[in-house]
Amino acid sequence: MSELAVDRRAGTAPAPIASARELLPFALLAGLVLMLLVYFVGAEEGALSLIAGNGVHELVHDARHLLGFPCH
Repeated sequence: MSELAVDRRAGTAPAPIASARELLPFALLAGLVLMLLVYFVGAEEGALSLIAGNGVHELVHDARHLLGFPCH
């Protein structure tokens, strides 16, 4: 048996990494960031545009094609 192997006969269970309650704020933050990313890739040039001009469109042009958003 390797020195790195865990001896299960000792009666100690491995500690959990984190509970669902501890991970919730990080999951919400990740969801918000992903929603903002999808907005800027897919909807920034529309009627609800927050930034005027073509800057955002040109910045995420290839990502639009990769994700299937029509852009021209």
